[in-house]
Amino acid sequence: MKIEYYGHSCFRLIADDGFSIVCDPFGAIGLPLPRLSADLITISHAHYDHNNASAVDAPEVLDRAGEYERGGVSIRAFPAFHDDAMGRKRGSVLIFEFLIDGLKICHLGDLGEAPSRRLLAQIGKPDVLLIPVGGNYTIDAGTAHTYICLIDPAFTIPMHYALPGSTVDIDPPEAFLSRFPREEIRFAHCNHCEFPPQGTTANIIVLDAGKGI
Repeated sequence: MKIEYYGHSCFRLIADDGFSIVCDPFGAIGLPLPRLSADLITISHAHYDHNNASAVDAPEVLDRAGEYERGGVSIRAFPAFHDDAMGRKRGSVLIFEFLIDGLKICHLGDLGEAPSRRLLAQIGKPDVLLIPVGGNYTIDAGTAHTYICLIDPAFTIPMHYALPGSTVDIDPPEAFLSRFPREEIRFAHCNHCEFPPQGTTANIIVLDAGKGI
């Protein structure tokens, strides 16, 4: 399967048979978002930088907790807090789990709460973890690192960090990346990667949203 990154928290997941899912398409945040098409859109929460479903040509949007089966893909959506105060600041978000071509991909949305036994049990051990690292509105670099140490996914793709042109007040990815040995990081130098990736032992895959779109 293939994962494409378009910046912020927006990805397109493409199964080997072509079935595709766009996660969290963003609105006016200063970044370009090409016109995308997909079989399905998932929305983690109703903030403008995550819920621009009109930017994607797709017949269906999933934005509620539950378990679904679409195009041979098993999908599970469950709630988490958008902040460190049990939702009192910014409410809740949905975490989406996808089983595609035998791989478990977990998109943490705008996760803002610290790790807990409850949440870690729900997340389990994904093959690919898509995790916010920019802080302010989500967990920061240090908390993201803690999640990764506890979850131990096969691969991690950081998301929701500052990019050139972005108007969202979040940190760049360097604070997150600096917590890992250089040999554990692979810079793809393009916006997509096949999973499982070939020819690398790196666990952290950094996709470049500005290249290859």
